[in-house]
Amino acid sequence: MIYLDNAATSYPKPEAVYEAMIDNMKNFGANPGRSGHKMALEAGRGIFKGRELICSLFNIDDPMQVVFTSNATEALNLAIKGILNEGDHVITTSMEHNSVLRPIKSLENYNIDNTIVQCDETGGLSPELIKRAIKTNTKLIVTTHASNVTGTLMPIEEIGKIAKENEILFLVDAAQTAGVYDIDVKKMNIDLLAVAGHKGLMGPQGTGFLYIKEGVEVRHFKEGGTGSKSQELIQPLMLPDRYESGTPNTPGIVGLTAGIEFLLKEGLEKVRSKEEELTQYFIDGLKKIEGVKIYGPQDVKKQAAVVSINIGEEDSSEIAYILDKVFDIGVRPGLHCAPMAHKTIGTFEQGTVRFSIGYFTKKEELDAALAALKSICEEL
Repeated sequence: MIYLDNAATSYPKPEAVYEAMIDNMKNFGANPGRSGHKMALEAGRGIFKGRELICSLFNIDDPMQVVFTSNATEALNLAIKGILNEGDHVITTSMEHNSVLRPIKSLENYNIDNTIVQCDETGGLSPELIKRAIKTNTKLIVTTHASNVTGTLMPIEEIGKIAKENEILFLVDAAQTAGVYDIDVKKMNIDLLAVAGHKGLMGPQGTGFLYIKEGVEVRHFKEGGTGSKSQELIQPLMLPDRYESGTPNTPGIVGLTAGIEFLLKEGLEKVRSKEEELTQYFIDGLKKIEGVKIYGPQDVKKQAAVVSINIGEEDSSEIAYILDKVFDIGVRPGLHCAPMAHKTIGTFEQGTVRFSIGYFTKKEELDAALAALKSICEEL
């Protein structure tokens, strides 16, 4: 299959990721942080190495500020629900994924107010609108770094400055950008960073993390065994133990670590340049096909490697079905768990056919996708 669904999960992974996970499960598949024997210690070292490499990638000082989660959704829920209290106000945008909007909307039941700032029809966001939405009780600003529907890049550095100037916490959802774009939590004034491990970071599914800036108080929402302070019946408050109760996904974290090692060796600039080149090539090809409508900025300097389209008034799911069954091409149709984003760009009823390009995508695969779309347009 030609796989063009990297915004959901990157595929394939670097060979080193598969090898690291198999090595862990075969040779040191013990429980980290729970015993003192060599297998357990080696498992623990593998997890700590992952924290250290994450620090290198995002300019984080202390590995203990990195909390492993099962995905970006868990990280976002932990941050949003762990920060906000009754009477607080939170600002977000209309281009967010439901992993941001659903937790925020659920908090309305606890007298936590929200403002959803409207983005433009390309998914773009004016920082000035964020500034205007600030109230005296605003505690948190939450934005995606790049839309999972249009790829539109948000001005997170400018928003970070606004948040800092107004003493408001800033949470960034980097699910679509981590591993491709430079993210510096200090330079960008990011207090909390939620990341998926299975997308741009090249790790396996079931991995993610939340960075919590030192001094930021986040409530935990689960208690249990941590391997630390076992004599006490209350949850230890030291990081990362406070948030990591239970046996961790050691094979997944080891695989994620191998993915990050691969990226650091390749260099983010090389990864980003290739994805930009492929994305521009694909957009240019789409513009030549009569009947195709492209959404988003259509500019690789303003969007990640995500391109949403429609063919006339055809249902997006029907087009994706044809691409899969007839042309063996995998894409993602529908609303992409981001209904407000689709309302913003005017595709709520139809959805879109989303093509998402990865580091291992080949030009010949994009040529095949363009030929398939041209064939479908000619048949309709």
